[in-house]
Amino acid sequence: MLIKGYDVGPLVPGESLLGRPGFWSNYLLAMCSDGGCAERPVPEWFGEDGADVDALSEVLFDPEHWPVFRVPAEGGPGAVVIYRNLDGDYGTDYLLTHPGRSYAEPIASWDGDFSGGGLTWHELIRIADSPSLADEGVQDTATRLLLLLPLLTDPDVPETASAGLVAALSTTGAPQDTASTAAEHLLAHLTRRPWQDPAWTSPLSGS
Repeated sequence: MLIKGYDVGPLVPGESLLGRPGFWSNYLLAMCSDGGCAERPVPEWFGEDGADVDALSEVLFDPEHWPVFRVPAEGGPGAVVIYRNLDGDYGTDYLLTHPGRSYAEPIASWDGDFSGGGLTWHELIRIADSPSLADEGVQDTATRLLLLLPLLTDPDVPETASAGLVAALSTTGAPQDTASTAAEHLLAHLTRRPWQDPAWTSPLSGS
C-alpha cells in the first residue's frame, strides 16, 4: 500500500482488525483517560476486556506493520487513518482524501494528545454516511463514524449526536447498558478540547 509521505513505513490494510475484540478500546478509550472523568474508563464500555486490549495492541502497534483504515466517500472527501509505528514515535495520523487528487492530506494526529485540524459533527456524518462502494475500505456507516470520531472539533454538536453515537457503538459490539456511558464520555472530552481555536476553519471549508 502506497500513501504519499509514508514510504518509510510498512503500511498494511487494517480493516480486518475492526471486528477483533479490543479494537475500539485501543482506538477510543485513551480519549477519556485524561483524568477529567469521575468514572474510570474501562474496556467493558465497548464490550471488551483488558486481555482483548493487550492482545490487539501488539498487532496495532507492531513496528513491522502499520495498519491503515480507509474511509472512502462517494462524491466528496474521504479519510485515511494510519497507525504510525515508528520506534520511539508511535502515534495515529489522520488524512483526508479529495476527489481528483492522487494524494491524501494530513490534517491531524494523536500522540497521547490531539493536534491539528478537525471536522464538525455534520461533516463527520456526511463522510460516514456516504461510503464509496467502488473503493476499497470501510463501508459500514457505524464503523466509519467511530473511525472519524477523533477528528471531532465541534463544541456545539446537535442533540441528536449522542443517540447517533450510542447507535454506532451498539452496532460495533458495545453493550446497550454501557454504550450510552461511552458516548457521553467521548462527546464530553471531544467537545471541550482546550486547543479549540475560535478562528479555526474546517479543512473541508475550502479556506
